[in-house]
Parts: sequence; structure tokens; C-alpha cells
Amino acid sequence: MALEPPQRLVTALGETAQDGDDWLGKLPGAAEQAAALRELTVERVHVPGGRSSLVVLVRQADGTPAVLKLVPPRSRPESERAALAHWNGLGAVRLLDPSAADGALLLERLHRDVSVRSLPEAKALLEAAGTLRRLWVEPPTDHRFETVAERTGRQAEAMRGSADGEAAPLVDAALAARDELLAGAPGEVRLLHGTFRQSKVLQGDRLPWLAVGPDPVVGEPAFDLARLVRDRVEDLIASPSGASITRRRVKKLAESLDVDQERLRGWTLFRAVESGVRARRVGREQDAELLLEFAGWL
Repeated sequence: MALEPPQRLVTALGETAQDGDDWLGKLPGAAEQAAALRELTVERVHVPGGRSSLVVLVRQADGTPAVLKLVPPRSRPESERAALAHWNGLGAVRLLDPSAADGALLLERLHRDVSVRSLPEAKALLEAAGTLRRLWVEPPTDHRFETVAERTGRQAEAMRGSADGEAAPLVDAALAARDELLAGAPGEVRLLHGTFRQSKVLQGDRLPWLAVGPDPVVGEPAFDLARLVRDRVEDLIASPSGASITRRRVKKLAESLDVDQERLRGWTLFRAVESGVRARRVGREQDAELLLEFAGWL
């Protein structure tokens, strides 16, 4: 069976990945090799799939359903492996091959077409927040995960270099917020999902909801929660009371997860502006407009 990447993945990597074409060209063979190494029976490629990985539905030698995931090197698959191994199924999808060294991930199979995002908004935020709380554990003592300061440092440099005149005030505000947040960062740090949102929480059999697709980072929980604040941003922008809904959401999420409200607001601002500037840089103008308008409410 040909394990060709879905068009959504091809398009996304074409926008952002300098090594995308090379990795994509080798992907069908790499997927077949990874499946053979693990003695897996391939069912099909999951379509439309995600924007950053190939997901293949497979069965293990004993017939147990599973998922084989292949990620470009630039997306740090070994960091994802280390985080999933550390969580060991607590709030996150379970890693089934923790000792593998070929860059592919064998994962328990979840219901990939049913995410928390399918729930009514209030219920979705409640379930997502509960899942996120379980992920915030102490990192391994010998970890090599990127820190929030390191990741946002790279992002800040890219923001300074690509902000246009219209976005410049928001970029300045976001960078100032980052500097203030890092200067007063709490001493206690946690292992964070890194890219958490409603669509990253899928229905499972072992537990009702489990997180997938981490880009793990170590730091304060407010950074992780900030991405959840802007979920369904298109609905927020379309609402005449979107700004007030956003402020209430910051307050509610901060209180429910015992996170400082102002720190959550600051990281939400930084992450929204960073995503908006990056979207504009790769030509996703509509996404950029939504994100930057949202950031202006903060």
C-alpha cells in the first residue's frame, strides 16, 4: 500500500518547512520501513490528517489497533517521544514503543475524528482544561526539553524581523510583555504540552479525553494555557461581544487552573501576536488578521 502524505500536510510543509520537500519525498519509504520494523499491518493513512505529521492507522502483530506517526526532524519528534514517555498515558496518548530510535512514534489509537472541539464551547473548555492540568508534572531531572525562555527568544527574533507597520505596535507590546513575564517568572516549572488547544484533545477508550501532538517545553503553566484562551478565535471575532468574552475567558481559565490572571493575559498576547505575524509571513493573511485583531483586545 502506498503511504502517500495527504495534501493538507504537503501544503503546510510547503509554506513553512525548508526541509519539507526532502522529507516528504522520502516519507512513503520511511513509513513503510517503520511499519515493517514494528511488524505492523497498515490499514490506511489518516485523511485529511494534520499540518505537521503523517498519521497511519495500523494494527500490531496481536491485532491491537494503533497509530504510526512520522514527524519531520524540524518538529523535534524525539522531544515528543520523551514527553509522552514521561507522561506514560497520564492525560496524553500512550507511547507504545518508548525505546524505538528511528524517529517514528507508535501510539495507542484514539478516535481521531472526535476532539473536544466537537463539544459545546463551555463544555469543551472545561474538558480541555482538565486534560491540561494532568499534563503539568515535574519534568525529568535530566531533561533536554526547550525552555519557554528559549522558545520565545527564537520567536521574538523572528517577530522583530518581520513585523510590518500595521502590526508594529502589537509586536512592541508583545515583546515588552515577554520581557516582563520572564523577569518575574515563577521558580516552579512544569513540563508543558507546548501547542495545546481543543483540537489536540481526542476521545479515547482508556480515558474519555487524551492529549496528542505535543511540542513540549518546560516553564510556567500560564504559557501553556495561553493557547487555549484563543481557541475558536473565528467565533470570537464574529461575535459583537468577542472582546468581553475573551476577558471573561482569561479570568475563568486562570481561576479554574490556579494561574495568575495577568500572567495568562500577557502570554496570551505574546502567543497571539507571534502566531499572527508568522501567519502573515507565510501568506495566511486571513488567519493573521483574526489573530492580530484578537491580540488587540488584550
